[in-house]
Amino acid sequence: MTGLSDAFQRPINYLRVSITDRCNLRCVYCMPEEGVTLWPHSEILRYEEILTVAQAAAALGINKLRLTGGEPLVRAQLADLVRMLCTVPGVDDMALTTNGVLLKQHAAELRQAGLKRVNVSLDSLRGERYSRITRRGRLEDVLAGIDAAKAAGLHPVKVNVVVMQGINDDEVIDFARLTLSEGWHVRFIELMPFAPDDHLNFVATSEVKERLQSLGPLEPCLPGHGNGPAKYFRFPGATGTVGFISPVTEHICFRCNRLRLTADGKLRPCLLSDFEVDLKQPLRSGASLEHLKGLICEAVAAKPERHHLSEGVRPTARAMGQVGG
Repeated sequence: MTGLSDAFQRPINYLRVSITDRCNLRCVYCMPEEGVTLWPHSEILRYEEILTVAQAAAALGINKLRLTGGEPLVRAQLADLVRMLCTVPGVDDMALTTNGVLLKQHAAELRQAGLKRVNVSLDSLRGERYSRITRRGRLEDVLAGIDAAKAAGLHPVKVNVVVMQGINDDEVIDFARLTLSEGWHVRFIELMPFAPDDHLNFVATSEVKERLQSLGPLEPCLPGHGNGPAKYFRFPGATGTVGFISPVTEHICFRCNRLRLTADGKLRPCLLSDFEVDLKQPLRSGASLEHLKGLICEAVAAKPERHHLSEGVRPTARAMGQVGG
């Protein structure tokens, strides 16, 4: 294993794999209410093709895989893919990001297949508001999914909250309090402006931290798992943690360690750039593992130093839900 670094000497060891563009929700910041034009099933990478990409990536030094969507749990036989990917030499961490709606039905099977951890997207603890944000979800399904994941041994279960002005920002204390009373691991995420008017709902991490002062001082702590962009804290006496992901107000790009594989087989070196390297056509033309490794290296070499959100530059080719977050 040689290890993989980009032009700015950042180690690249993490691949996010979007396995579907389909989702059972229509969250306001992620997808239009009418949905997006879905790719035909023939355009989506087959599990065997995802496995081949993972083998090539692992041979270069990628050791962390995360499955995303769309919503990954809507794709059939997901546990089979997890089982396949867990056989890849060098891969030592397998995780999943989900909206949690179907997690109760699948948590135990996924854990048995080799999945280690889950992140659950949950933007409100109030049933009616949750349904309004997701445009169709039920809060009780997600809470049951979180409980099932914990019972199955998928630890830690991290809860991702995108904070939005006038939509759910009044709940940050409610979420943070659960790190004290229930041992939750909550991560507050700044809204990334994928759509032109997203800035109207933007809330900075500094404002969230200020609101949490009423619960006590936040003490820095190290994450239990992962080495992503979040900074972690703990209230005195809490068994859970509070994390902050600040892609807009803080310079987190300098420690970015990831690539993203879209469901239709494009490798993106940066979430906030439209640049992609096509892997699907080479895969389906019988490309060797060495050829695929070369294409992955091409994507890594093109990884930009940082995003340009502050200059108003945002990706336009895909909705957030088609990239995998």
